[in-house]
Amino acid sequence: MSFQLVKEIFLDNWPMYLRGAGMTIVISVISTILGAIIGLLIGVVRTIPESATRGKRVILKVVNTIFSAYVEYFRGTPMIVQAMVIYYGSALLFDIHLNRFVAAIIIVSINTGAYMAEIVRGGITSIDEGQFEAASAIGMTHFQSMFNIILPQVIRNILPATANEFVINIKDTSVLNVIGVTELFFQTKSITGNNFKFFESYFIASGIYLLMTFTITRILRHFEKRLDGPQNYDLVGNQMQV
Repeated sequence: MSFQLVKEIFLDNWPMYLRGAGMTIVISVISTILGAIIGLLIGVVRTIPESATRGKRVILKVVNTIFSAYVEYFRGTPMIVQAMVIYYGSALLFDIHLNRFVAAIIIVSINTGAYMAEIVRGGITSIDEGQFEAASAIGMTHFQSMFNIILPQVIRNILPATANEFVINIKDTSVLNVIGVTELFFQTKSITGNNFKFFESYFIASGIYLLMTFTITRILRHFEKRLDGPQNYDLVGNQMQV
């Protein structure tokens, strides 16, 4: 491999690489946020305790069945297949012709939501049962206890897993080239169509992917440490000094 050739390819095509990387980041950020919201909502609903009322039990069972099917489907099938089904299926079955960018957001968001739903459910069930009982004892409903007591703890606990989903989304946006989304992989494929330098062009793309994931990982780890608080605490006030 000639590094001079790699340099020339990058200098000749850097605007396309930049546009592709920008599209990849935008889709990943928006989809991870939306996916996390979907996961939080589903996780809260799936942890609702059984009601004494038969009607409510039936409704809850139906809702949980639908959510379970959603989670199993999107965790059990490749995103590249989901992209084809959603993008082309919406046009064929419902005559809805989605904008490619909108389709990309929908595809990655609901895929992320399926994974986040299980992450959130696991985070909720890991909280000590006594906290649920205490909230119930003071008259809080399930949703009140969730949003005021449980979820603040859960969000902190699942932050590393959420960060991991973000990094995965940066890489997985490459499958969206099958529906014509102009992310980084699509732009690189266009570049190779002009210069036929496949190895050098994709080598540059791999470096850009690595730069994005490495940078995002370090930023998110910094926030994790900030949330952890200081490791050492100084005595303040009128505490006795020994």
